[in-house]
Amino acid sequence: MPDETIPILETRKLGISFGGLKAVSDFNIKIYSGELVGLIGPNGAGKTSVFNLLTGVYPPTEGTVILDGKPLNGKKTHQFVEAGVARTFQNIRLFRQMSVIENVKAACTKDIEYGLFAATFRTPKFWKEENAITEKAMRLLEICGLADVSALPAASLPYGRQRKLEIARALATDMKILLLDEPAAGMNPTETAELLSCIQTIRDKFGIAILLIEHDMSLVMNICERIQVLDYGQTIASGTPSEIAANKRVIAAYLGE
Repeated sequence: MPDETIPILETRKLGISFGGLKAVSDFNIKIYSGELVGLIGPNGAGKTSVFNLLTGVYPPTEGTVILDGKPLNGKKTHQFVEAGVARTFQNIRLFRQMSVIENVKAACTKDIEYGLFAATFRTPKFWKEENAITEKAMRLLEICGLADVSALPAASLPYGRQRKLEIARALATDMKILLLDEPAAGMNPTETAELLSCIQTIRDKFGIAILLIEHDMSLVMNICERIQVLDYGQTIASGTPSEIAANKRVIAAYLGE
């Protein structure tokens, strides 16, 4: 059993500079299994830079990223994924001409053990693993409410369902923590409500940790247990939604004061 006293994700004095500009400085966070944590801040606060540090897109110029007790500094992006970090992006990145279920199956690389010979000659081992991957992908699509469109091209889905497909594909990597980068951006109120319900279902069903980055403070208030606030690359507040809502410094940051 996992040690619940060890954070799934932890950062210590994490930071990155671009030339002489510090985009993120002294960023510290601990996220435990099953937690749903929000990372918010005004535009340009450094939220996406933090996500890029947490997924290996940017190597930190200072500090450490630790996943389940193991440092990830120096690892490549694909090694972050292999270790158990999955993310979505502000701009949807799907294989648009592939079917919905093919998009999810493409992320099931950990489940593939057959080699080139088995794939070329379609051996029983190949079909056994392919059938298992297809079943796994369908289960994830059902959880995300997409089973009815599994055979359609990803590009044919409305915007809100494409966002859900991105999440289903991330889940297929069997991650320990899921990072969602402004998943509700561009959605109408109905799509947003459906997405938040999907996120809560995923957290409850899989017991995974989720870090949700958002510009919309009210959205995060409705779903997260803890919230951390960035401004100019630094943490200016951390606490429960009620504590953040009452924090004058946070309000001032959003108002640009």
